[in-house]
Parts: sequence; C-alpha cells; structure tokens
Amino acid sequence: MSEEAQEDQDGQEAPGSGIPLVFGRVLKRLRVQAGLERAELGRRTGYSAATITSYEVGRRIPNAKFIRRADEVLGAGGILVDFIEDMERAQYPAFFRDAAKLEREAVGWHVYDALLINGLLQTEDYARTVFTMRRPLLDEATIEQRVAARLARQEIFERKTAPTISFVMEEALLHKGWGGPAVMRGQLEQILLIGQRRNVEVQVMPNDREEHAALFGTFTLIDTAKGRRIGYADAHKGSRLYSDAQTVREMEERYGILRAQALPPRESLALVEKLLGAT
Repeated sequence: MSEEAQEDQDGQEAPGSGIPLVFGRVLKRLRVQAGLERAELGRRTGYSAATITSYEVGRRIPNAKFIRRADEVLGAGGILVDFIEDMERAQYPAFFRDAAKLEREAVGWHVYDALLINGLLQTEDYARTVFTMRRPLLDEATIEQRVAARLARQEIFERKTAPTISFVMEEALLHKGWGGPAVMRGQLEQILLIGQRRNVEVQVMPNDREEHAALFGTFTLIDTAKGRRIGYADAHKGSRLYSDAQTVREMEERYGILRAQALPPRESLALVEKLLGAT
C-alpha cells in the first residue's frame, strides 16, 4: 500500500509512516544500544511497554515530555529532542500544520465558529466525542493522537506573554447534546473558565438575531509577532491561509460586524452560566 493510501481522508500522516516511523526506528536503536527492554524504558519514562512499542513502530506520536525524558534516559545527546518540532507538526492533519505553527507564535487569535466549539476551548471529553463521531471512522490510535494534539494547543493560554484571543460562536453550539449531559456540562464550565481570563473574550451570537455578517462559513484572523494579520478559513477536506490585503480586509470587516451583532462578553458568559445551571 502506498503512503498516500495510508493517509486518512483529511490528509493526516498515517501512523506507521513518515516522521513517526523514522523517530520510532531511532528510538528502538538507541534503546537496544542502551541494553534496555521496552518495559524498562517505559518504567523509567512513565509509560507502558505497549506504548513504547507503539512509538517504536510509528503507530503513535509521542509528546515532547516523553521525547525529552527518553533522550535523557538513553543518553541520546539531543538526537531525539531534535525530532520534537517535526513530531508536533505530525500530530495535526496536513492541512492544519501551517496554521498550527502560526498559532504557536501568534500574538492575537480571533475566531468565528458555527459548527463546533473551538478547539482551543474544548475539553478532553468533548474533543474525544467529536473525533469519535467523525466519518469515515478514525481508529482509536488516531483519535487519541488528535485529542492529545488538540489539548496541547491550549498551552496558548499559559504563555508568559499572553496573546489576545477572541471567540464568536453560535448559540446553537451551546445547546448541542454531543457526548451526553456530563460532557456538555463540562464543556460549558470550560468556556466559563477560559472566558474569565483577562486576555480572552468570548461572545455568543444569539439564535434570534435577524442579521448575520458571516453566513458563508467560519474563519480565523491571526496576528503575528511581526505585525502581520493572516486569515485562515476551513474548507471540505482542507483549509487555506490568506495573506493578501484584500481578502484579509474582507475577513476583518466581517469579524468586526459579527462582534457588534453578537452579545457582549459579559452577557455571553451570563448566557453560558444560565445554560450550565439548566443542565
């Protein structure tokens, strides 16, 4: 089977191929040279022997914490650490990798969502529900890989120099029952918690609004440290980054009108709290 055939429908690099497989082979060689069984490496790094096996055959993508610890335990001298950036990129579907890199470096992130609670706001349970419902079905290893990648993105909130982040979301998303009441209750609590951060503003677009500036889809505006603003828009089986002034200006105009049409942040969080009390 070709490498392209092993990829899933949205361009994710398939477990067992590409960079994860190269990393796994290097990890195995270093482990064998160090005279360690998989169970022993797992014990020293805090993982099971089965997980080490998955890493070595490229079925799962390890996080940066494991890579650094394994590099230390195996005396690799930075050989494994050099894989961290590539492995982080490999966690994401191919179409999102450029946007993920921009997200890690952004000083501003402004999002409109109509289909799902934004990934930066998702709880682990909500994210797992979303990926489990995906069609065509994803295998369990890919689901866990994507959940981990989604949660890792939320480190943006912990940066020493906090970026300015704003969300506009459709009210209908707050009423969805995906995953059951407990999952949605946890998700509403998460929105309230993050929405109270000083650098974050959450706004809800009420269902009863008679005018709407973004009927043609969701999008994101990204502010870079170099003073540029870049647009990002989702599409079927892919997405696209926009840097030309005209397209970005159009997105800025839509987002500005959206924020004026949506409930203000304080009223939006009050609505989320009201819905939480009703769950």
